Amino acid sequence: MSQQLSQPEGVVFDMDGTLLDTETAARAAFQRAINDLGFDYRAEVYHRCIGTSQADTKEILTKAYGPNYDNGALYNRWSDRFVEYKQSNPIAIKPGVERVLEELADRRVPMAVATSNSRAVCELHLAEAGIDRYFRHLVCADEAGPTKPAPDPYLMAVGKLGVAASLSWAVEDSSIGVRAAVQAGLTVFHVPDEAMQATQANERHPASTVLKCIDELLLFIS
Repeated sequence: MSQQLSQPEGVVFDMDGTLLDTETAARAAFQRAINDLGFDYRAEVYHRCIGTSQADTKEILTKAYGPNYDNGALYNRWSDRFVEYKQSNPIAIKPGVERVLEELADRRVPMAVATSNSRAVCELHLAEAGIDRYFRHLVCADEAGPTKPAPDPYLMAVGKLGVAASLSWAVEDSSIGVRAAVQAGLTVFHVPDEAMQATQANERHPASTVLKCIDELLLFIS
């Protein structure tokens, strides 16, 4: 049996891998892009990048691939490959997301997004998925200062919503995002992306509640 909680004052969602299945497209595009640059795709390196800022991703990849790695070239190629992938594989909304958003909207619970992605990408992907209307505010890369795992994006999001962090919920797919939300003082639900289930099995934060699917969140609303 799940423990019912009081209805949250607000809910802040991560976007990539939580609301939208962008991780599948990003991974496929990265694999092609890194191969284009003459390097082998290394899953363990890529997994360390998930949920990080662009600066942190650059540091991880530079250390992994050495002095011949060109971060600017990789990002340009990665972007091109991502667009190519989307043309034949439209980004899907994660299972259960629409049900959760509709229920929270019916209950008049204000919602926001806190993402390490850019505002332009965030707005585009939410609009293409048709779920942008649910969110009062977006907090995107660098807009709150330090990015996840710092708590700043979540603190800014609840501040914009005008709600107390201690009475609000966060929904994340990555351990990095979970750490950020826990530090910010929200009640945290961790819905690991399928691709990260194994790699993050030992990284689940004890202060978070792990869900198999996001619509299990509805079981916790009193």
